[in-house]
Amino acid sequence: MDKKMIAIVALSISAFVLVVLSFLIPAQRVTAAESVKDRDYQMATARNQAGGESLYVTDNRTGRCAVFVWDATSRSLQVRAVGSLAEAFPAR
Repeated sequence: MDKKMIAIVALSISAFVLVVLSFLIPAQRVTAAESVKDRDYQMATARNQAGGESLYVTDNRTGRCAVFVWDATSRSLQVRAVGSLAEAFPAR
């Protein structure tokens, strides 16, 4: 065997191993369940009832919250609602 044949055999075996492993190891699914909090803003993602994804952005200084929804048909981010957290969660 010459050097070219050894290289071809080695590459073929590694390609076969990668293909087999790609079928055996399940891919991780991405889910909307992340949140980020900083001093001024807080962001969280979640699934909405329509089956899409929602982004909740809260301004911690003013107490305002905005909900953004991804619209797959127009491929854009749409504002669903903007309001005060005090109005959304009134004190009892």
